[in-house]
Amino acid sequence: MPGNRSATPDDQRVSVVVVSYFTGPVLIRSVASLQAQKNIAEIILIDNGNFDGDVEAAIACDDPHAAPIQVITGQGNIGFAAACNLGASKAKMPYLLFFNPDAIMPLDGVSQMISDGLLLARPWMMGAKLIDPDTGCEQQGSRRATLTPWRAFLEGTKLYRLAPEHPYFRRFNLHQGEAPSTVTPLPTISGACIFLPRDDYFSIDGMDERYFLHVEDIDFCLRFAKAGGSVFYNPHVVIAHYKSSSRANPVKIEARKTAGIITYFNQHFSKAYPRPFLWIVALGLWLAFGLLVVKRSVLKFLRLIGLQRRVGHRGVKKAKAISNRRQSR
Repeated sequence: MPGNRSATPDDQRVSVVVVSYFTGPVLIRSVASLQAQKNIAEIILIDNGNFDGDVEAAIACDDPHAAPIQVITGQGNIGFAAACNLGASKAKMPYLLFFNPDAIMPLDGVSQMISDGLLLARPWMMGAKLIDPDTGCEQQGSRRATLTPWRAFLEGTKLYRLAPEHPYFRRFNLHQGEAPSTVTPLPTISGACIFLPRDDYFSIDGMDERYFLHVEDIDFCLRFAKAGGSVFYNPHVVIAHYKSSSRANPVKIEARKTAGIITYFNQHFSKAYPRPFLWIVALGLWLAFGLLVVKRSVLKFLRLIGLQRRVGHRGVKKAKAISNRRQSR
């Protein structure tokens, strides 16, 4: 049952922005976990495209005390960054939470983030610890360093294996190391959960809409830090993040991600790195994308001849199981 929102101080009320694109049944449980948070005063659901009935099922709640949901639809798939900005422009509360539609917020998770945030000097933004719901292990992307062309080169060539402890060979993703036990400053958090004061979000004009999908969170963290803000990782809030529930085309996703990384490098590192090195990194990224396309094509052929299960089968099966568990309670 949701907490008593009427007892929540006005300056601790939260607007949540959820961007959904063919998320699937897990959207139901994600929204329910947000409605159970006493500090959340409104949920703004940006419908970038979903199967018939999915959004209606997610917002169908007969609890009069649950946070109201405003659905913004009809704009088509405008991308993640633009959808976040659209949702934020409609928000009325002092705090903003951007939350993935395939993630589950633990009970009182939002109040914990507010309590920890009140101890920080503004401007600040905060992420949470993202875990795999099956293994309980921290997910890749939960904690990250600053993405640079050199780090991308190390990841692509796996040169980090030569000297994994050397500072010049440190990796971008930090989830395999020991997690901090307290709220800790980190360069980059995941866009699956971003919490910050609303005014701090607009202090840098929100997310850069040149990024359609992926990299916008990496760019936002870097621009926020350059503007004098602090980025924090909060291990006190543990969020189950169900990946692979969306039926979005994985090849298109990787193409947008590759283009986004190259845009990010050109925007932030064109003066710090020699242009030929940026060209080499961009070429390597597109070659990696080409290999992915070849791999997908081979798998598609194997599916056609009955030797491979359909792509997305496991993710959709997991999402349905999540929804069934939620509805059976």
